[in-house]
Amino acid sequence: MKLFLLKRKHVTVLACLLAAAVMFFAVNHPLVVGAAATERQLPIYCVQRDQKMVSISFDAAWGNEDTQALIDILGKYNIKATFFVVGSWVDKYPESVKALHDAGHEVMNHSNTHAHMSQLSKEEIIADVEACNDKIEAVTGVRPTLIRPPYGEYDDNVITAIRSIGMEPIQWDVDSLDWKELPASEITQRVTSKVQAGSIVLFHNAALHTPEALPTILETLLQQGYTFVPISQIILPQPYTIDHTGRQLPAAPSTAAPTASAQ
Repeated sequence: MKLFLLKRKHVTVLACLLAAAVMFFAVNHPLVVGAAATERQLPIYCVQRDQKMVSISFDAAWGNEDTQALIDILGKYNIKATFFVVGSWVDKYPESVKALHDAGHEVMNHSNTHAHMSQLSKEEIIADVEACNDKIEAVTGVRPTLIRPPYGEYDDNVITAIRSIGMEPIQWDVDSLDWKELPASEITQRVTSKVQAGSIVLFHNAALHTPEALPTILETLLQQGYTFVPISQIILPQPYTIDHTGRQLPAAPSTAAPTASAQ
C-alpha cells in the first residue's frame, strides 16, 4: 500500500510538471497554439506587390457634397479609384453613382443599410449585400465583386457569408482619418508617410478636408513613383493566402485556401 501511494505521488508530481511545461510553452509560443486551435477568416487589408502600386478608396454612406469634386480631382491626374457605396446612398444619389461609373471608377458594395453585420445571421448578411448589389447594377450595369463591411467590423460569419456568394471583403492598411475633420496638411502627412507598395487607402466622399488634401497626396505619391489602380486590379487572383496582418500573398504551391491562421 505504501509503495502504491509513493508511485501515485510520483505520478501526480510528474503530471503537475508536465502541465506546467505545457503552460510555459503556450505562453512563450502563442503562434503555434493559435494556429493549431483555429483558423480565422480575414478580409484583404493590403497586397504583397513588388511594384509601387497603390489603391485609393472612398466610402460613401451619408453626404454627397464633394463627390463631383473628387471625380474632377481624380480626373485631372487620370487616376481611377474604388468607391464603396451604401444601397441607401444609391437610392438618394443615383446620378452620382452613374457619374462615378461613367468616369471609370469602380463602384463597389458598402452594404445596403450600413448595419453592424456582425450582429446579423449569414442569411441576413447575404440578403443585405445582394440588395445593394442589385441597386448598383441597376444604375451602372455592373454587379459589384468587392465589399467593405460597414464600420470596418467583421467576424468569421461575416467573411464566410461574403465569400460564399463569390465576393471579396476589403479593408485598408492606410487610414486617412479624414472623417475626424483633420486639417488637410495632417491628412496628407498621414497618408503619404504610411503608403507602401500594395497599400489600400481609406477616404470618405463627404469628409470636410479631403478635396483639399487629395491633390497634394496624389502629386506626392506620383513623384515617388507610385501607380494608382482600382482595388480589383491590385488584389491577387486565386489561389492566394492572407497572413495574420491581412496582407494578401500569392499562395505557396501546396496552399490555396484564402484564409489566415489566427495569430
